[in-house]
Amino acid sequence: MAKTPQLDVMRSPLGRARGLGSARAGAHHWWMVRLTSLALVPLTLWFLCAMVRMVGATRDDVASWMAGPLPIVLMIALVIATFHHMQAGLQVVIEDYIDTDWLRLGSILLVKGLSLLLALACIVSVLRLGL
Repeated sequence: MAKTPQLDVMRSPLGRARGLGSARAGAHHWWMVRLTSLALVPLTLWFLCAMVRMVGATRDDVASWMAGPLPIVLMIALVIATFHHMQAGLQVVIEDYIDTDWLRLGSILLVKGLSLLLALACIVSVLRLGL
């Protein structure tokens, strides 16, 4: 068997190894995961402190607290950041470990759809409690 000559001289080492071309789209995804994790730190600390203060409170006490502009906005921001971060993290896991194209695409769409539905359900719950 004769070896065929390599014609990928112009490719980078990563391009030769993976054969997938440029990775321009990954930087945005990487930044979004980092930004949501950064936003989740103060939002989660705020939420934990607020819930510790609410220990023993009635539903009406929680509803009157949630009716304020700051708690309702921060709670919705926490929900959005949490579900966006969860969806982005699961997408990375799916892309890394599922090899079949149709199964990868279907799994990513399922995760995105479920994340959106759960986030909307949480936002509606926050609004119903606070308004």
